[in-house]
Amino acid sequence: MPPAMTDLLDIWAAHSPLAGHALDQITVDFLLPTGIYIQMEVPREATIQHIKLLLWKQAQSFPLFPSLGEMESHMFECVNQAAVHEELEDETRRLCDVRPFLPVLKLVTRSCGRAERLLDSKIGVLIGKGLHELDAINDQEVKDFRSKMFRLSEERMQQVQMMTCTEWLQACFSPQLEPLAGTAITDGLNDRPADLKVIIHFDQSQDSASLKVPSSCIPSDLMEMAVKKWLTTHGPEEEAWLGQYILRVSHCLEFLCGEQPLIQYKYIRTCMQAKESPHLTLVHTSTVKGMFDKEISAIRAVVSRKSSNPPLPLPPKRRVPTQLQKCVWDVSSPFKIVLVNGSKVNAEETAKVQVRAGLFHGTELLCKPAVSSESSGRSDHTWKDSTLEFDLSVSDLPRMTRLCFAIYAVMDKVKKQKSTKNVHINKYQTIRKAGKVHYPIAWVNTMVFDYKGQLKTGDIILHCWSSFPDELEEMLNPIGTIQTNPYTENATALHIHFPEYSSHSIVFPPFDKILEKAAEIAGASDSVPMGRGGKKFHIELKEIMERDPLSQLCENEKDLIWTLRYDCRENFPQSLPKLLLSVKWSKHEDMAQLQALLQIWPKLSPRDALELLDFNYPDQYVREYAVGCLRDMSDEELSQYLLQLVQVLRYEPYYDCALTHFLLERAQGNRKIGHFLFWHLRSEIHMPAVSVQFALMLEAYCRGSIPHIEVLKKQVEALSKLKSVNELIKLGTIKNARNKTKEAMLTKEAMMTCLRQSGYSETLSDLHSPLNPNVLLSGINVERCRYMDSKMKPLWIVYNNKLLGGDTLGIIFKNGDDLRQDMLTLQILRLMDLLWKEANLDLRIVPYGCLATGDRAGLIEVVSSADTIANIQLTSSNVAAAAAFNKDALLNWLKERNTGDALDRAIEEFTLSCAGYCVATYVLGIGDRHSDNIMVRSTGQLFHIDFGHILGNFKSKFGIKRERVPFILTHDFIHVIQQGKTGYTEKFGSFRQYCEEAYLALRKNGNLFITLFALMLTAGLPELTSVKDIQYLKDSLALGKTDEDALKQFRQKFDEALRESWTTKVNWMAHNVAKDNRS
Repeated sequence: MPPAMTDLLDIWAAHSPLAGHALDQITVDFLLPTGIYIQMEVPREATIQHIKLLLWKQAQSFPLFPSLGEMESHMFECVNQAAVHEELEDETRRLCDVRPFLPVLKLVTRSCGRAERLLDSKIGVLIGKGLHELDAINDQEVKDFRSKMFRLSEERMQQVQMMTCTEWLQACFSPQLEPLAGTAITDGLNDRPADLKVIIHFDQSQDSASLKVPSSCIPSDLMEMAVKKWLTTHGPEEEAWLGQYILRVSHCLEFLCGEQPLIQYKYIRTCMQAKESPHLTLVHTSTVKGMFDKEISAIRAVVSRKSSNPPLPLPPKRRVPTQLQKCVWDVSSPFKIVLVNGSKVNAEETAKVQVRAGLFHGTELLCKPAVSSESSGRSDHTWKDSTLEFDLSVSDLPRMTRLCFAIYAVMDKVKKQKSTKNVHINKYQTIRKAGKVHYPIAWVNTMVFDYKGQLKTGDIILHCWSSFPDELEEMLNPIGTIQTNPYTENATALHIHFPEYSSHSIVFPPFDKILEKAAEIAGASDSVPMGRGGKKFHIELKEIMERDPLSQLCENEKDLIWTLRYDCRENFPQSLPKLLLSVKWSKHEDMAQLQALLQIWPKLSPRDALELLDFNYPDQYVREYAVGCLRDMSDEELSQYLLQLVQVLRYEPYYDCALTHFLLERAQGNRKIGHFLFWHLRSEIHMPAVSVQFALMLEAYCRGSIPHIEVLKKQVEALSKLKSVNELIKLGTIKNARNKTKEAMLTKEAMMTCLRQSGYSETLSDLHSPLNPNVLLSGINVERCRYMDSKMKPLWIVYNNKLLGGDTLGIIFKNGDDLRQDMLTLQILRLMDLLWKEANLDLRIVPYGCLATGDRAGLIEVVSSADTIANIQLTSSNVAAAAAFNKDALLNWLKERNTGDALDRAIEEFTLSCAGYCVATYVLGIGDRHSDNIMVRSTGQLFHIDFGHILGNFKSKFGIKRERVPFILTHDFIHVIQQGKTGYTEKFGSFRQYCEEAYLALRKNGNLFITLFALMLTAGLPELTSVKDIQYLKDSLALGKTDEDALKQFRQKFDEALRESWTTKVNWMAHNVAKDNRS
């Protein structure tokens, strides 16, 4: 952020008392196209349209006014907070929301149609990257992708206009369903499905009624009963018939428009499990129709105008005459490249610089890397023998070959390094035998074929990256991006040349040619391809196929799998990933046979197919097959894995691929998926390696979901306001750091004043919650808002729920903390909950909402009526040190909030959830657990928060790992589980049983967990950077061991936790005391 920001912050937020009482007017400089400059005071909260009117009046008294022409044919341009030119096409925005970097507006002449410009401008503001930036990219692949998406989006919008209101409702506001509602909820007496007491509210009315219905009842029956009940109280003059109403979940925008039994709706099931009555509201269809019509008119405003002025049709694809193209299989010469030169190479003058290049297919090195000669010089280098030749013929290059480069310095081995200059790169050094040390300087990757399948030729300048991952493959980084570094000014540049092997362009053969080749090979070989092995081989194959995804295959095993590939297809279809790792991709004959086999391979379950999207499987047809399997996923299941599917886009070398199309299709067909796809992409738009790719996808999504733009824009603007409130608080706390209490009061006051200003309150009101788009936030409950005391001063914002009066929702806004690791951990907890429910175990997990929304910024859902263990202990004990030893505190806290049967239920909830989190924290290696990040709800559910350390990365103090306990179990927890009775072993026995069942259920799905973490490897999470990190999961789940051995290991850990529960208390006491001293 530009350094001057802290002072400029006050311009757009008229904060008192920190900024002094700033006026509502602000002085703006206007630059006119006639060369005239006007300075003028304008209201801070005026819309751009109003400001233009004021300027026009003022400009009349200045020279050259007549040559300005029509007001409508002009618009303003400014430099925004991201230091990028922004065109202010949407003139309904207020100046205080636009927040130019400096109060300078330039008037420019509009070019094309107004509706298109307005849409483009809105999309640019929404995605955080102006579309003029995309227009300026001189890359045919970008242009082709955008025009294709433009066409598809327009078709999509035409389809939406043909939808019925019910179809639209289903796509936008369908409720969450329970996947295969495992355990039926019974009444406990004669195991009949339990009856359900439903509270029905009537929209536009204060009345409500309660109905008792069987849980197997369907929404239309319930609606009929509700309407009848309404008629009995409101008499026949309000005669209404069924078709005019629809049921909505009272607190959010979820409409029960399906015909599933009530018990299958997630909301209703949750209510029944918590022994609460579900609240449903009868909404008149005219209300829904109004919402629908509004969206359709938003589409018509743009699409109808476009269709009256259709875009020029794409030129028909010219079939390039075949003689101008040559098939890559016909080129037998070895593959080579020429190093022209390297510039801005950041090496010490005494060092010699070398370049190493390798050809990779996924993580597999296709042949020995080629190494250049040594070059010396300052920052510019050329190499004598500049041609690098590879031991691989052009004909055997796989379609997805990556050419990976590393530039490194070669220095004499130094006995003792006194200079600290290169200390930071010591961890990357690799020492060679000849007494030399090699230091990596930069790396860069590029594809050998372009997006159309043509072998690259000619000169290309690659701008390199200088940050290295922990694990390098022969000093190369094949898993790294194939995008070059956009910050070209300071980046090391490698100029290379792809030679021409023929006078024609060389292309990779189309799919039908690949299958022809396979048929030709099959016809030529006399032996039957079925290659069935004997029983001995079959047993060996079975053993290999049952291994987890992290286990390596040796060459003999790969040969065996390839030989018995037809056996694999028949007996182990889910072992496709292992077969793909056994193919010799550097032999085009083997590759062709594999493609033919893939055509007849059975479809995998979506969960198994996820692994095929990993970096190890780059082949486009394999990825298309995997996406084909994912099409069977329900929307619920897709939402569960969306986080990984977005990260896997980083592995896709070309913009136009099956995964991109699949995600956009599903997002445009379901608003909730669209919402989260938008935020997962938007939150990483600042990352240089994915900036263009994600911007292109976001643009495509917005063009195909025009009505969603306004909804999302409101959220983006609200988050930007919360960010400026947070910066104001940080500024205030720095200014008043000496006087803590005064600082707290002043800053809290400033925060309140700020939130009450109309510039803020309007933007922050009436929006869909980014954490759950079906929840409508009406306005901020300012009195209950505060900021938290941790370093980044997170905001605790309390909202009123628009749909249910009196209901409030808490949201924490964080600015300065990376929430992506928390988001991953919570997603995995949600998955564990799902897998446990599939195994008939409901461990009452609370996977609260958490969403990263930008660069180290995001939101966390506040769980209602819950408190931390530390607070519960402290309230019943005034001395911090004694608090951790007060074993009755927790049980007493629950007793105060629950009596009779409710207390028994609360203790049961505590026992179940405690078991769930014990197992989850153990398996995921969640560290830094103390009484401040474990919470309990008044219903008894225990849950963990704040997942800063996972996969065994524990915080250490003075080099000692502070947590030796494999999972957290303290005397207090056991005390509650045993209902406060010391010898109550029966209850503790069932707790132990829950833990063991939960652990075994996760083990059955061990491969899925490994796959999901592996798909996140390039996300850049600090504690998930290499396969070594994922090894932790393999060990904690004891994969590769029998269930008996695994359970034995788990029981040892359990007993250890039991023995160590006293140590945990001492640690927590130390934590309480330290916290007490801080406060």
